Amino acid sequence: MDLPVDEWKSYIFQKWSLLPKSIQDTISTADTLREIFLHSSSLLQPEDEMFLKSLSRGYLVGKDPNAPPFYREEGNKKFQKKDYMGATVLYSKGISHARPHSADISLCYANRSAALFYLDEYEMCLKDITRAQMHGYPESLQPKVTLRKVECLVTLGRLQEAGQTIRDLESNFAAKPSLAAAQFQILQRNLCRLKMKVQERENLTASFPATLTKAFEDMDLKEENEQIPGASSSVSLCMDPLKGRYLIATKDILPGELLVKEDAFVSVLNLGERPPPHHGLESKWDTRVTNGDLYCHRCLRHTLATVPCDGCSYAKYCSHECMQQAWDLYHNRECPLGGLLLTLGIFCHIALRSTLLARFEDASKVIRKLCVEMTNKDMCSPESENLVQTPSSDLGGESEKNGKTVKTPVPGCDLNGKYENNYNAVFHLMPHTENHSPEYKFLCALSVSALCRQLEAADSSKPATAPPAWCSELSTWGVAMLKHMLQLQCNAQAVTTIQQPGSKENSVSNSRQVRLATGVFPVVSLLNHSCSPNTSMSFISTVATIRASEKIGKGQEILHCYGPHRSRMAVAERQQKLRAQYFFDCGCPACQKEKHQAAVGPRWEAFCCDRCGAPLQGGDILSCGSTSCTEPVSRDRLIPRLQDLQLQVGQARKLFGSGQLERAIQLLLGCRHDAESFLSAEHSMVGEMEDALAQAYAALGDWQKSATHLQKSLRVVEVQHGPSSVEMGHELFKLAQLFFNGFAIPEALNTIQRAEKVLMVHYGPCNDEIQELQKMKSCLLDLPPISLGPSV
Repeated sequence: MDLPVDEWKSYIFQKWSLLPKSIQDTISTADTLREIFLHSSSLLQPEDEMFLKSLSRGYLVGKDPNAPPFYREEGNKKFQKKDYMGATVLYSKGISHARPHSADISLCYANRSAALFYLDEYEMCLKDITRAQMHGYPESLQPKVTLRKVECLVTLGRLQEAGQTIRDLESNFAAKPSLAAAQFQILQRNLCRLKMKVQERENLTASFPATLTKAFEDMDLKEENEQIPGASSSVSLCMDPLKGRYLIATKDILPGELLVKEDAFVSVLNLGERPPPHHGLESKWDTRVTNGDLYCHRCLRHTLATVPCDGCSYAKYCSHECMQQAWDLYHNRECPLGGLLLTLGIFCHIALRSTLLARFEDASKVIRKLCVEMTNKDMCSPESENLVQTPSSDLGGESEKNGKTVKTPVPGCDLNGKYENNYNAVFHLMPHTENHSPEYKFLCALSVSALCRQLEAADSSKPATAPPAWCSELSTWGVAMLKHMLQLQCNAQAVTTIQQPGSKENSVSNSRQVRLATGVFPVVSLLNHSCSPNTSMSFISTVATIRASEKIGKGQEILHCYGPHRSRMAVAERQQKLRAQYFFDCGCPACQKEKHQAAVGPRWEAFCCDRCGAPLQGGDILSCGSTSCTEPVSRDRLIPRLQDLQLQVGQARKLFGSGQLERAIQLLLGCRHDAESFLSAEHSMVGEMEDALAQAYAALGDWQKSATHLQKSLRVVEVQHGPSSVEMGHELFKLAQLFFNGFAIPEALNTIQRAEKVLMVHYGPCNDEIQELQKMKSCLLDLPPISLGPSV
């Protein structure tokens, strides 16, 4: 979660309410962030820290020597049931708790290699075998993993390595025969089988086609902006006294053009919900699968074979290299504070990590800058961010001083007017201090203060581990962390990914977008909001890419959606959310248009007349406007019916999840019949029912019926999100899979072409779904023509 846990928030808010009004006023009217921080920090008492520590102990972040055997046993149970994915995750949890060079870690790595082998993840399997051996895997069990290694090498076509591994294994047993006769016979049979397999593959090697190279376009920007690295030369940075910094198009931009490609300055993985309190040994260790089990904590890459930190159990990485980089940059300071950071939330964690990363950008220069700017009373006012008071398409404005023209720098740019992805740019993101409530500022200040005290305690116990610049200026860094926490409400970017629920054997995608992490992207933060934006954002690892989702004319502003989108919520709700989180009233064209059509409402939320089927209009009292249907209907009568439908569809999905497909289908068909009497055919609930029916029929292998229902759902998606939307692209991808599985070749090829066209605009050529579509198309085009029989 972004903010601290509820218990700490409630505790601090109560503490605030009990403060004398004079102290509340002092903090509320403070001119600088330093004053806010110092006044609040002086109020942090030992009992407050003790309460925070008690909350932090609820997170099991250390190495528990009793955990690896538990997780290994649970993983073995999954393995025996052939749930290799579940087994892999449990073995990984055991690895994260095991100490380096222990029997526990070597056994968990070896067991995980077996699960990875059955998941066809041969490269990962080989790495785990190496790790098991490196950590002291028992010599008596070595033949088993060595045979598995040979299997992987043969499958991967690395035949020379496979042959050498077999010869080494034979030599070892000739020199040190340690197996019983029966075991040795089994080993000999396996070796003979693998030798034959190697020889067969060697004979076939010449006939194998050469490995295909990727023909996708380079994901780098075609021409990078000289003044905004990470942005295209097709955009320019401007300033305005009202809306601050923003980007405009310097030329006509076509749909799909890459405008921004930026690696996060800092990101923190969202581990998911806090596990429930543990009671007794059985529930002490969490067996749920979370983001922390499947994604690298540094680069956010998906991995089934995590490598844990040697000092804690919660930080896991995709490789030893990522682990070492994280340790050198920030984790050496974060490692002992895992429970505290999880308690204080992602915003506080990002604030700390940002300042830790700043140490690598000339720390003395950064500290001088902090000391000067933190005491500036303008730090708490919005005007300090808008140093340029006139719009300018140049990187800076101009003013007259003593008869000379003086160029004013844009906040976040260096002296040469360059806006880079660095700490200077992050530092100049707006904190909106004056807009945050006094209670929220107090919460942030006390959270940062408590964190600083823990860092100080760690420094005193290990004085040689921290650079002097960090230790001696901890209060200054604390003020910087407070600023970053306040910035993040408006400037944090949710890093998302597409996940596929269920097993990899599913023949039809049921993907969903999930929040993976929170990051700070200085260039992306330059984009202003629109409820109907002209760009689309996606992520590859920690890299954000922004593409034009429609044609953008020269001089038009480049706009991004902060979350509230016209296709997902009505104008009143959007306005409320934007005002609460971002402190502005949206005046985008979509909002202006919908304000004048408030009585009509979006088509995907429309009720229909039960007599003529026309959409109902109005506020609390609805009517279709037809002269033959004069009886109005109360909205309050229809809402409960819609809610009941939603409950029934939820029940149907539960039946579907438990394998009761026929019952789920019957319930959904009944819901659809009921919906026809009061919901518009374009209502989002109708689309949801049709999509659920499509999933159920696909699970039964009835591809034709599944495609029929998905096409009806697709019409609703098109009405709600638009024919070129990313949502439309994902649905077309699912429809293409159905046609492909049903061997409906013309329909499949047509749908593949439509899906490719839409998804290419939003993701570019390297998207997983686009690559899958191209594989399907290649397979269909390679099929022999279907014979229609002899002509008469």
